[in-house]
Amino acid sequence: MIKLTLNPPETDLASPYESLDSKKLNDAAERALDHYLCPPGATPPPRKTRRMYAVTADFKNEELLADASETLASARTIAHDFAHLIPASQRRTLLGIAQLIMLGELAVNRVMDNLELPQ
Repeated sequence: MIKLTLNPPETDLASPYESLDSKKLNDAAERALDHYLCPPGATPPPRKTRRMYAVTADFKNEELLADASETLASARTIAHDFAHLIPASQRRTLLGIAQLIMLGELAVNRVMDNLELPQ
């Protein structure tokens, strides 16, 4: 027995939003978000201008040293983990790089130990 299958209706492939101005659409989205996320009469909280990976003058030395120490520790771990995946001839080179990273990490940690924190 052959079962007849109807073809789906043909639809227009053009998006209904192609003719809208993108700025108007963005403004409408912002108004909708403000309506649902901000209580009535409240102003939205100001956004921080501080960037995550930018080293600006407002960072303290302690923060920079702690971040450098964590970055070096991560790089050392990545180098050690990757060294076990490559051939032995290249492994020595990568382990040497990991050792240099570790020496940099030790130097940064020593500076952090010697640093006098403000009271």
